[in-house]
Amino acid sequence: MSAPKKPARRSQEWFGRDGKQGFYYRSWLKGLGLPHDLFDGRPVIGICNTWSELTPCNSSFRELAEHVKRGVYEAGGFPLEFPVMSLGETQIRPTAMLYRNLASMDVEESIRANPIDGVVLLMGCDKTTPSLLMGAASVDLPTIGISGGPSLSGNWRGKPVGSGTGVIEMSEMVRAGTLSQEEFNEAEACMQRSKGSCMTMGTASTMACMVEAMGMSLPENAAIPAVDARRMRLAHLSGRRIVEMVREDLRMSKVLTREAFANGIRANAAIGGSTNAVIHLLAIAGRLGVQLTLDDWDAIGSRLPCLVNLRPSGQYLMEDFFHAGGLPAALREIAAHLDLDAMTVNGRSLGENIADAPCWNRDVIRPLAEPVRPEAGIAVLRGNLAPDGAVIKPSAASPGLLRHRGRAVVFEDIDDFKTRIDDEALEIDADSVMVLKNCGPRGYPGMAEVGNMPLPPKLLRQGVTDLVRISDARMSGTAYGTVVLHVSPEAATGGPLALVREGDIIELDVPGRRLHLDVSDEELARRRAEWTPLPAPARGWSKLYVEHVQQAHLGADLDFLVGGSGDTVAGDSH
Repeated sequence: MSAPKKPARRSQEWFGRDGKQGFYYRSWLKGLGLPHDLFDGRPVIGICNTWSELTPCNSSFRELAEHVKRGVYEAGGFPLEFPVMSLGETQIRPTAMLYRNLASMDVEESIRANPIDGVVLLMGCDKTTPSLLMGAASVDLPTIGISGGPSLSGNWRGKPVGSGTGVIEMSEMVRAGTLSQEEFNEAEACMQRSKGSCMTMGTASTMACMVEAMGMSLPENAAIPAVDARRMRLAHLSGRRIVEMVREDLRMSKVLTREAFANGIRANAAIGGSTNAVIHLLAIAGRLGVQLTLDDWDAIGSRLPCLVNLRPSGQYLMEDFFHAGGLPAALREIAAHLDLDAMTVNGRSLGENIADAPCWNRDVIRPLAEPVRPEAGIAVLRGNLAPDGAVIKPSAASPGLLRHRGRAVVFEDIDDFKTRIDDEALEIDADSVMVLKNCGPRGYPGMAEVGNMPLPPKLLRQGVTDLVRISDARMSGTAYGTVVLHVSPEAATGGPLALVREGDIIELDVPGRRLHLDVSDEELARRRAEWTPLPAPARGWSKLYVEHVQQAHLGADLDFLVGGSGDTVAGDSH
């Protein structure tokens, strides 16, 4: 006997059945008013939607999904929209990063368990992008990404104000006594003028750029404002394209190769992108089995210049970036450093996509010979304080602090920091090094964006605007300063950071890629013997997370989620 013929489409394992099982799978969908011929074997496209009123950055996604559906129907596909957990950094406590891996599980299992041939990912606020990519990668169907887009440029009293970056700047002014609380409150609505994610080069915009640079979206995805009609047009075209991708069997693993990740790392340097991209790309690569390490970030991209003059590293905002030519124009400037043969979801190579990309404003997107900052990629630091690595974003740091030696002012956790930072008696000066412990993956838990610690008011009043700050935490992509992040292993695991004490001397040498605690090995061993771990969460997701989360230098994924299970699912529901 010959083997039974495999259904032409994955979805036909549900819809192409005779008897009771086929009846079940088709009948309830017909209750939505769907005609029988939609189940005839045409590509079924899942639209993975992270719309939520609790995620304002993604609040345009209902409309965006409708435009995707139009494109899917036009191309002969059958669209079915489904929700997954939405991660809004603006509302979720203690941090959206605590739930990135949980959301990725939601995405992975929702795709695998349902009659889907291809997937459109609607993603915006920063953790939704990596969580959707991670989950989809573990299934590895034909997949295309659509970012929600940045909000319109903020403007307060005639001056540009950018998401996050403006908040940090004005908050420091309030603490220094140079801006009133009433003025600060007035700026809130002036900063967020529309739906959409942060309009600075924060993590949301950075990850949208990563999606495009790595070939997972159509060109121009990264920068079109959320409320611009061209964003809806892109969604329409993406709906058409995903149907073609299913017919071509163009799966995620064929696009997200090591070369694609290398292009993402180089693009991150050119745009002055967020340090959070480091953790997210490492985690996505881990789901696909692509060999990518923390050291690759330094080796591949750290010497490239920042060309995009956007806050927090520069002057402008995402709307200006879009009008100047967007990511295609920026990538064309660094084309000599990219793998131009890398495949993208539109079926063309990256080189073909950017070959004719115009630049309309050379102050926003600088030529390679006239960068905003030279050698602006992510620098990876090592030493006895960070044996497994730490990161810093030189383009957001003060040049004079990139080599620094100073006395540690130590905060045991974020509550200790909040209690003491405004104390006029705090022993701290312009040469001090601020150290924050127990804010890493296990310690917070979730590795919150608290690494860019606000400076004490007494130094702000003296005109001090930056200090070296070191922690196992993350910081928002909208933040800035000489901030060393992702120290690994973290304090909560007993890493060297846990052993730092008030008054210890710390040396930072970014050009030399060194982070050193000037304490003898013998003294560190004595302190380690006295160290006691934090109490573990008692139940629920936090307990599972703390027990299984990897360290930052590995991407902070859960150890049992690394890799994928493919798209095969056994067993019927009835």
